[in-house]
Amino acid sequence: MEEFEASALSDEKYRLAESPFYDSRFDRLSWVDILDGKLYQWMDGSLQSFDFGEPIGAAIPLQRSDGFFVAGKSGLWKYENGRKESIFDLRNEYKSYQRSNDAKADPEGRVFFGSVTGDDDHEAGGNLYRFDGNKIVCVQKGTKLSNGMAWSSDHKKFFFSDSLEHAVFTYDYNIKTGEISNRNVLFHISDGVPDGMCIDSRDRLWVAIWDGNRVECRNTSTGELEAIVNVPAAHVSSCCFYGNDLDKLFITTAGDGLQSAFDGRLYECHVGSIGKAPDLAII
Repeated sequence: MEEFEASALSDEKYRLAESPFYDSRFDRLSWVDILDGKLYQWMDGSLQSFDFGEPIGAAIPLQRSDGFFVAGKSGLWKYENGRKESIFDLRNEYKSYQRSNDAKADPEGRVFFGSVTGDDDHEAGGNLYRFDGNKIVCVQKGTKLSNGMAWSSDHKKFFFSDSLEHAVFTYDYNIKTGEISNRNVLFHISDGVPDGMCIDSRDRLWVAIWDGNRVECRNTSTGELEAIVNVPAAHVSSCCFYGNDLDKLFITTAGDGLQSAFDGRLYECHVGSIGKAPDLAII
């Protein structure tokens, strides 16, 4: 098993950095701070941010522009040219204490996103949804803490982490309809919580382990652990491949409520693998 060490990219700290994406069209890294409700973009040596005024779980680059699809607490948004536009109201779908969490586009550009409990006063719970541009469909009811998603290179498998189940699940995937079926546990995590993830060109999952100080690389056929990236931060939240050759892992962490100088920072690591470019939202 291979082992790697992540290094910090800067001294900046975030309460809950998540949803990292690299868009090779613009050589742009993006991520959100869920709790602060901000979308960040790093491009051309400059860091830009936009405040949505509510918690946002994820921001996915759009196929047809340099904008983003954003999953928020009250709704789904399109962000373009420095402005946000509502595209779907979630207030009738979510309970008042719920918000959106992680989101990913499938190979056809449909968006999958999860709802989670956003406070400590209610039992954890939510659902996993699919949005095709007009309507949302619940594809997995009764999730506990919806998190990372990825698709296999042949588009026949969908991978999903439900953090409070301490498991990553595998499903059969129908690329024509966007339907998932035949859910099975791919692997469990006992030392920490599986959070956001990405997939590489060899169809291996790279899974952030919250409360685990690491990212794990897992075989998507067997669930076997193949590599570990050690991260100084306790709450490792997600990761993506970035760079011209997609040969570096970009890692987000959370610092909310933690005192260490390492928590809440952004990290990178060369892991000897080439990433798979993420799918973009067609919305």
